[in-house]
This record gives sequence, structure tokens and C-alpha cells, in this order.
Amino acid sequence: MTPTLHGYWRSTTAYRVRIALGLKRVDYAQVTHDLRTGAQREAGYRALNPQALVPALETDDAVLTQSPAILEWIDETYPDPPLLPADAQGRANVRAMAATIACDIHPVNNLRILNALRSEFGADEAAIQRWIARWIGEGFAALEVMIARHGNGFAFGETPTIADCHLVPQVYSAERFGVDLTPYPHLKAAADTARALPAFAAAHPDRQPDADRA
Repeated sequence: MTPTLHGYWRSTTAYRVRIALGLKRVDYAQVTHDLRTGAQREAGYRALNPQALVPALETDDAVLTQSPAILEWIDETYPDPPLLPADAQGRANVRAMAATIACDIHPVNNLRILNALRSEFGADEAAIQRWIARWIGEGFAALEVMIARHGNGFAFGETPTIADCHLVPQVYSAERFGVDLTPYPHLKAAADTARALPAFAAAHPDRQPDADRA
């Protein structure tokens, strides 16, 4: 069975999975769920993913959810090229970079949180922008140090890892919201190196079949 990725073109979590599948040269189908209209909360999709979040990856015998877990499954199922270092310390460092984004930056800046800030706490768009910039800035400051310490072209070492699968979508989000990346030169350089690769370019939101067309 060809894997089926349930996502949304501008979802940075689905973006991570597209990158990993591309790096592994895995053919896959896509089903879109427009987060702006709440399509991910419809009963049919909720039956696949009880959290009613994207992404979800349908495989031969399972439905996988949560992008960090999906990336680990992809790396174990399709081992070439590896997306984690061979040594335990290296793997821990890569996972720490990925978790800085997946656990500390993204969850407080995703669409449902921003909508709650607007509807329940009266945040205007200026406040939303400050909120986004605050949490991206704190996370990127830490990542800048990590990448300066461990990167060598990419976020960790000389080849793409799960860290880059997380980093590039988060940089896309930061640029979309106008966050200044000048304080993070090592981070920006690593993201630019990764974005030049075909797998990263093909996974870009604007190149997805459900992307908004001007």
C-alpha cells in the first residue's frame, strides 16, 4: 500500500512529514483537511485520528499520528538515508533540537491556540504577532547555540536529520509571520542549506496540490 498522508498545505507538522518522505524517496498519496474550516474535526477523519489533528499517516496496517512519532517510524521503516546519527549521543542531540521545535515552539503557536487567544482572550493581531515572535525567538535562541555547536552545513553534522525536518518548516512559519532571523545566523544558514535540496523544495507548502493559488 502506498502511504497516505493526511495533512494541510500550510501545516508545519505535515510539512515535516513531507520532507522526511521525500528524503527517503517514498511515494505517497495526500488527503487534505482544511484547518481553516475545521475539516479535520469531521467524523470520518476523527475516526482515523481521535485528536482531530494533522498529520496522520495511513500505512498498510496502521494509522500513525503525531509528526515526531511518524518521522521516527519513517526512519526505521525506510533506513536509507538515515535521519538520525549512528551514535547514541548524536541521536540525543538531534532529538533535543527537534523537541525544541515540536514541544516548545510549535504547540503554543499553532492555529487552534492563536484562535483561542483571539476568541477567548481578546487578543488583537498586534498581540498575536508579539506572542508568535516571543516563543519563536526563545526557541530559536537556544537552537542557534545548538546548531553552532553541532552543525556542519546542516543543523547537525553534514547530512539532513530529523532536526532539519523540524527546522525548515519552523523557519517557514517564522518568515511568514515576519520574525527577524538576523540574530540566528547559524540557524538560518542550516535552514538555507536544507531548503536547497530537492526533497525540501518539493515539500514546500506553496508546491502542494491544496495550496492557495493567487
